[in-house]
Amino acid sequence: MTEQPTSASEVSLRRITSQTVYDICELSETLSEAQRNKVADNGTSIAEAHFSENAWFRAVYADDTPVGFVMLHIGSDFDVIDCPGAFLWRFMIAGPFQRMGFGEKAIALVAREMKARGFGELFTSYGLGEASPEGFYKRLGFVATGETYDDEVEAVLKFTNR
Repeated sequence: MTEQPTSASEVSLRRITSQTVYDICELSETLSEAQRNKVADNGTSIAEAHFSENAWFRAVYADDTPVGFVMLHIGSDFDVIDCPGAFLWRFMIAGPFQRMGFGEKAIALVAREMKARGFGELFTSYGLGEASPEGFYKRLGFVATGETYDDEVEAVLKFTNR
């Protein structure tokens, strides 16, 4: 049995395999009902990714424990995401692992990956109301663009000078 991750655990982004997909999908079950209303289940996201030429997704691990899921849409294909750059399409940290710094570390890894690919910013969108991730994104430096994406607030994290 692996030890429970702590805030000192090393966070990494890993490819999802046939051996890990079930565990990653099950992480969605750990969210509160209000949170589940804000983000699609990981299984749905993984399925959608397989039908998009521009999806990039990874499991978030703390040491060797899966703790979350991240999915980006890179480039604009207009069938799913109308954003010409990098768009944080889905992001979640499992309920038991929230408020341990894993989300912030995972977004930093995503930003590093996107910078390496030549992007200077990362867009996302989020719903308001109960269980909104707005505070989380603001703490990380995302700023509302003044635009909306469907019925969600669009925000951007610029990392060219970070």
